[in-house]
Amino acid sequence: MTGSRSRTTGTLATLMVALLLAAGCGSSKSSSGGSAAAGPATTTAPSHPLRVLVTNDDGYAAKGIDAVVEGLRARPDTEVTVVAPLKNQSGTDGKTTSGSLTVTDVKTASGYPAKAVDGYPADTIVWAIDQHGIDFTPDVVISGINFGQNVGQATTISGTVGAARAAATRGIPALAASQGLPDPVDFPAGVKQVLTWLSGQQSALLDGSDKSPIVLQNLNIPTCTAGSVRGLVEVPISTADAALDLGTSDCTSTKTDPADDLVGFSEGFVTLSNLPLQAP
Repeated sequence: MTGSRSRTTGTLATLMVALLLAAGCGSSKSSSGGSAAAGPATTTAPSHPLRVLVTNDDGYAAKGIDAVVEGLRARPDTEVTVVAPLKNQSGTDGKTTSGSLTVTDVKTASGYPAKAVDGYPADTIVWAIDQHGIDFTPDVVISGINFGQNVGQATTISGTVGAARAAATRGIPALAASQGLPDPVDFPAGVKQVLTWLSGQQSALLDGSDKSPIVLQNLNIPTCTAGSVRGLVEVPISTADAALDLGTSDCTSTKTDPADDLVGFSEGFVTLSNLPLQAP
């Protein structure tokens, strides 16, 4: 009898353990299933790298475009394409060439591959976008960095601005960037400001919100012979006489609240101004 009870007790214990294990497994499955239902997947498809098309009006071999290209190349998740004029085309505004364009494979001063368009700055956009010289639509166009400032009425003849405007009229956000005199100009200061601008715009550029209304802006960075760059101000384009546009910056100034880009630049500020889509 004792042996029989022992076997019976052992059998019951075994059954209880099995039931408990089964209940535990069922509870685990239910918990797992409930957790999955309550927590939807958070994985999202990664956005594509920021695609930047770089051009200028000083020509593909200029120091300014080389400086900004090297700065852009150092950014993570950034693809850089260079399409620039074959030769210096300063002061040509938004002029374009009728008919076909001659384009050659070249390299920037630091050896980065580029396309050289034998034409005006705006022709680089015509070739790249209208004539499908590149097989994608860039997220943004950077035109520059120009040798010398483009403030006030100088913007009406600037090829740097002309190329940026050509991009913007085709639905592509664009920045015209210029480094102020005197020579030697401080291109590293300009690169820093362009990269800061780009970082501030990146999310909007990638999700497309910068395309309505289209961003077209003009950035001018002082070259300081004394003192240091005083920071950035967002100001309108000056309507003053173009003869005043060639001055240098007083980075030791203590004046504040400049009325326009010409005044701000002369007082040592980095100036950022909106440009009209249509040339004045």
